[in-house]
Amino acid sequence: MFSTALVRGARSCLSCAFKRDSTFWLCCLIKHVPTISSSPTATRSFTPHECIHPRTYRTLKHLSRGPDVSSLSGFLLMHRSNILRSHGILGNWLSARYINNASIEMKTNNNVVRFSLDKLDDISSKMSQTKKKVKMSRKAKRNELRFYRLKAKKKMNSPNPEVRIRYKLEKAKRKETWLIEKLRKFDVPKLPAETFDPEILTEEERHYLKRTGEKKKHYVPVGRRGVFGGVVLNMHLHWKNHETVKVICKPCRPGQVHEYAEELARLSKGIVIDIKPNNTIIFYRGKNYVQPKVMSPPNTISKAKALEKYRYEQSLEHTSQFIEKLEKELEQYRQHRAKFEKGKKDTVKNATFGI
Repeated sequence: MFSTALVRGARSCLSCAFKRDSTFWLCCLIKHVPTISSSPTATRSFTPHECIHPRTYRTLKHLSRGPDVSSLSGFLLMHRSNILRSHGILGNWLSARYINNASIEMKTNNNVVRFSLDKLDDISSKMSQTKKKVKMSRKAKRNELRFYRLKAKKKMNSPNPEVRIRYKLEKAKRKETWLIEKLRKFDVPKLPAETFDPEILTEEERHYLKRTGEKKKHYVPVGRRGVFGGVVLNMHLHWKNHETVKVICKPCRPGQVHEYAEELARLSKGIVIDIKPNNTIIFYRGKNYVQPKVMSPPNTISKAKALEKYRYEQSLEHTSQFIEKLEKELEQYRQHRAKFEKGKKDTVKNATFGI
């Protein structure tokens, strides 16, 4: 009689408590984590059998451990957990929200609690990657540029000539390296040479082609842009109606005409008949000439890029000459300074001996 009344009272209390506070049973299963002050660098790992309370960072005990039934609260808790398990509520809720196959690690450094899955190094690497660069304001950029301008102005107006020459030399060398990097963009990889039978011309044939080439008035100009796809295209267009074509190179440095002749012969597959002293090259198309479908070779630069390349090359040439001039000036100044110091020492010695 007493036991039935006790069970009925427990069930009524269970239903009332479940309605009032659905998380009452969690309070009895909480396992306290060691405090931060006791272990400043403590690391704790949680297995899938444990789950973390989302707000207090406290963990639940293993579900297989049963509460103590000696007290009334333990009996109520055991009865409530049996009801939840029978209906499948506890397992579904925990598996959906808290249970995970990966292990969770907690590390406390500098009084900061951090949780991570599997590895702790991943968090630091991700945080370093996600750091945004702080953009400088317009005023800060202007102040920085002003500082560098004042610094350069001091060196330019320095009373010491060596400081002025060294500043100009460093500036010119920086420009030289920048121009070399720019010119590397225009380097076109040379394709492997195609195998073809070279045509053998006799002396009489060469003499005849040379005379006919000199008499003809059509020509292809090679200017400051140098050799590019348009030059080869014009040569093929002339070869459509004529056997020979003249290529006039102006302006041209001494010895550069031979480089042009070799490059054009490789790209157009023509034969060099003669190179005149006035930087004129005569090309022969060949006995078995067939006009290609693509007359402008693909491994050449365009007309606009050729002009840009020429400007960089011209600037690089003048910069290298200026560097040589500054190096000579610096060397002469050092020699003059050493000579002056030596003469000064000699005068001091003579003065001491005379006394």
